[in-house]
Amino acid sequence: MVEPATPAGVSAKPSRAAPPQRLCALSRAEKPADDLIRFVLGPDGTIAPDIAGKLGGRGVWVTATAAAVAEATRRNVFAKSLKMNAKPAADLAEMVERQLLDRVRQALSFANKAGLVTAGFTKVEQALEAGQVAMLVGAADAAADGADRLARKFSAISAAQGRAAVLTRCLSIADLSLAIGRPNVVHVALAHGGQSRAFLKECRRLERYQRNEQGGATSGADTTPASDVPQMGTETEATSRLSTDQV
Repeated sequence: MVEPATPAGVSAKPSRAAPPQRLCALSRAEKPADDLIRFVLGPDGTIAPDIAGKLGGRGVWVTATAAAVAEATRRNVFAKSLKMNAKPAADLAEMVERQLLDRVRQALSFANKAGLVTAGFTKVEQALEAGQVAMLVGAADAAADGADRLARKFSAISAAQGRAAVLTRCLSIADLSLAIGRPNVVHVALAHGGQSRAFLKECRRLERYQRNEQGGATSGADTTPASDVPQMGTETEATSRLSTDQV
C-alpha cells in the first residue's frame, strides 16, 4: 500500500497515541488511565493504592477524586471487582491524598536539585521580570496580597507573550519548605525544564483529586483563586494541555 505524500511545506509529525482507557469500578465508565487511580490487593487482604501504577497483581481502577475513592470505599467496590474478600481502609481516600502530596513534594525537590527553582518574593519577582518563569507556585496559606501580586504580574506577562499562565497553590508553606529544604518558603517560581514538567503533572493530579466531579473542593488545601487570578484547577482541558507543553 502506498502512503499518501505529505503536502509541500507541511512537516510530517507522528500523531500522539490515544491514552489507554480503563474502567472505573465505581461509575462503570471508561476513562483515560491518567484520570483514574489503580488499587491492588495486598498480601494481608487489604486494598492499597498503586499511585505509580507499577505494583503487580490485578488492579481495580477508580476515578481519581477523593469523593470517588471515598464512595468506592463505602460501597466496597473493590471486593466486587476482584470477586474476593477485600478490606479497604476506612481512611483510604485520605491515604491516597497523602501519597499524592508526597509525590508533589518529591517532584518539587527534584526540580530544585536540577536548579530550576527560585524561592522568595523578591527573587521570584525578579525572575518574572526577566521572563525566566514557566510556572508560579504560591503557598496555600500565604497572605493573599503578596501571592496575588505575583500571580497578577505573571498573568500579565504570560498574556503579553500569548501563552497561558501556569499557577498553583496546592502546597502549604510547610510543604514548600520541606521540599526546598529551607524554612518559611512562601513563593516559588520554576524555570522551563523536564523536572518542572514532572512537578506540574503531579500538581495537576493532586488538584484534580482534591476536587469532586462537580469541581468543588473536597479536601486538602484551599485552591479557590481570586476572581482575576487564573489557577491551575480552573483551567479548561485544552488550556491545561497547552500550559503543560509550555513548562
